[in-house]
Amino acid sequence: MSELTEKLTAIKQITRMDKPIGTYLLLWPTYWALWIASDGWPTLHMLLVFTLGVFLMRSAGCVINDFADRKIDGAVKRTQNRPLVTGALSSSEALQLFATFVLFSFGLVLTLSNYTIILSFVAVLLAASYPFMKRVTHFPQVVLGAAFSWGMIMVFAQEQGQIPDVAWLLFTANVLWTVAYDTMYAMVDRDDDLRIGVKSTAIIFGNNDKRIILFLQLMTLALLFTVGDILAFGWPYQLSLVVAAGFFSYQQILIAGRERERCFQAFLNNHYVGLVVFIGVTVEYL
Repeated sequence: MSELTEKLTAIKQITRMDKPIGTYLLLWPTYWALWIASDGWPTLHMLLVFTLGVFLMRSAGCVINDFADRKIDGAVKRTQNRPLVTGALSSSEALQLFATFVLFSFGLVLTLSNYTIILSFVAVLLAASYPFMKRVTHFPQVVLGAAFSWGMIMVFAQEQGQIPDVAWLLFTANVLWTVAYDTMYAMVDRDDDLRIGVKSTAIIFGNNDKRIILFLQLMTLALLFTVGDILAFGWPYQLSLVVAAGFFSYQQILIAGRERERCFQAFLNNHYVGLVVFIGVTVEYL
């Protein structure tokens, strides 16, 4: 394998282009907000900016995450073959890659309003700070939730020139949902994290992890129902929440025994939650 091919493979790995689940989990809520803020008819410009922005910022977030964890990933079974651990990429190359993705994202944002441009700095701050939070707090998932949800705030600022209550309800629902599914993800690494001293909600929740995840899922559904009630959505949206509740129930079954592989499957299943809610929102505007 040539050096160029090796570098490209390493870039694919560090940006998780081969693992799109993170992009989906970031994209679906952004689309919820985009469709609602535009009354179901987002412009091609908005669709391109926020779709590409999701991809670029998710990639940037993965890169800075691996940079922050480069000295501990080798001690975790799931992450021991990441490019910065194996030496396929250097720390300086990772930082250059992070800066490149952020700059391209900012280029997209510059086509939007001044209000949205100002809000974009919060997005970068959240994305860059999240990976380091696991060293100072047991709630890094909350920061991740804010990072995954801030695009929704930017959407409303751009489309409506303001941030209405519905936007904050969607933001809060998505933060709670993110904490729920990322706690499932953290349950996969809990033993390794305890050994090396990394903090997470999976650790601080302890034996109450499944109950708290269930509570967060119920609160997510309640807030999404409230959004639908405010917007006078009908049965298609309500049905989508029922289906989402079904997925949440399935996830509870998967994590019942706290086995690594099944916890990871539960995490992956959240892609369908985001998708089905988006379908419900979309149908309401047809």
